[in-house]
Amino acid sequence: MRLLGIDYGTKRVGIALTDEGGHMAFPHSVLPNDAMLLKEIERIVTERKVEKIVIGHSLGRKGEANPVHEAVESLIQDLTLSVGVPIELEPEQYTTQEAVRIQGRNTLVDASAATIILNSYLSKHP
Repeated sequence: MRLLGIDYGTKRVGIALTDEGGHMAFPHSVLPNDAMLLKEIERIVTERKVEKIVIGHSLGRKGEANPVHEAVESLIQDLTLSVGVPIELEPEQYTTQEAVRIQGRNTLVDASAATIILNSYLSKHP
C-alpha cells in the first residue's frame, strides 16, 4: 500500500511517498501552495496509486488549533471529495527544523519534513 505524506505550509507544501509496500518514506517534491495545489496532489495520487494520505497535524505548542491547522482542515475536505482515499493526521511539530538539522536548508527541506511525518506515522502503524 503506497502512502503519501504532506507537510503543509502557507507558501510551500512538501510531498513524500512510500515504497509500494508502504514500509519506508522518501522525499518526492515541493509544491507551491497556490491554486494548482489540489490538482497536483490529485495527479500524484492517481499516477502513484496512493491508497492513503498522511498530513502533518499543525497545532500550537499547547495543542491548540492555529491558522495552519484551519487551512489543513480545508485541504482535508477538498482531498476527501476529490481523491476519496483515507486521510490521517500525524503530529508535525518541529519536523521542518529536524529536516534542516539533518540535511541543511535546501530546496527539498519541505519534502524531507513530509518524509519525517510519514515515517513517524509508519512507525506507529506497521
